[in-house]
Amino acid sequence: MISPNERKKIGFPLLASANAEMKKYAEVYSLFAENGYSKELCDAYADAFLDNVKKPSPFDIVQLAALYDRIHDHKTAFFYLEKLTEKKLGGDDRFFFCVEVLTILGKIGNWREAENFRTNNISFLQKHSEKASLNMQAALYMALAVTDCAAKNYRQGLKLLKFGYKPQGSKDTTLLEIFITAVYIFAKANDKEGLEGALHNAECCLALFKDFDFPWQGEYYRERIENAANGIL
Repeated sequence: MISPNERKKIGFPLLASANAEMKKYAEVYSLFAENGYSKELCDAYADAFLDNVKKPSPFDIVQLAALYDRIHDHKTAFFYLEKLTEKKLGGDDRFFFCVEVLTILGKIGNWREAENFRTNNISFLQKHSEKASLNMQAALYMALAVTDCAAKNYRQGLKLLKFGYKPQGSKDTTLLEIFITAVYIFAKANDKEGLEGALHNAECCLALFKDFDFPWQGEYYRERIENAANGIL
C-alpha cells in the first residue's frame, strides 16, 4: 500500500474535498502500518474509497484489489477489478490494472483467460514498461511469469524473472518479491532441486534486511517464502 504522501501526488478525484480525502486515507493507512495486510484493512479501504463513492478512482480500485490479493481473497479482488473492465483506461491506471488482472488470473489457474488478456494488452504493456520505473517493470514481469506458471510453462516463467532487474540496496522488497515468485514457480513445477536454490536466494535476500519499515514485515516475508514453497503466492 502506498503512503499518504505518494497518494497525494496522484491526486484525489474530488479536489474540493482533497483534505478530507487525505485524512481518510491516512486513517486507513495507519491500519496497514500497524498490522500489515488484513481483512480489516481491505474492508476499511473499500468503505472509505469505493463502496460509498459514486465515481471511485481507478487507482483506488486497483490498489484495493491488490490488497485483497495479498490476503488471498482473489474472488473479492476480481470483483473490484471487473468494475474497470468496460472503462477506457490509459497510462499508469491501465498498466496497473492489467498487471493485477494477469496476477490474479494466474494465481487462480485460469491460464486461458490470462493468456487471452495478455495477448490483447501486451503491446500496450511493453510500450508503457519501456518508460516505466524498475518497480513497475518488475511488477509486469512477475505477473507474466505467474501467467506462464499457470499454463505450466515453468521455464518461460522463470526466464521472465531474469529480465535484468538491478538491486536497489539492502532493503529491496521488489527484489525479494522476485525471489519469492521464483520459489513459487519451482514449487508449482515440482522441481525440488530448483526449489532448494530458490529458497536459498529468497532467504539470503531477506537476511540482508537489518530493519524494516514496519514491525510486522519480518514475519510477513518469512511467511511469504514458506507459503511460496508450498505453492501459495
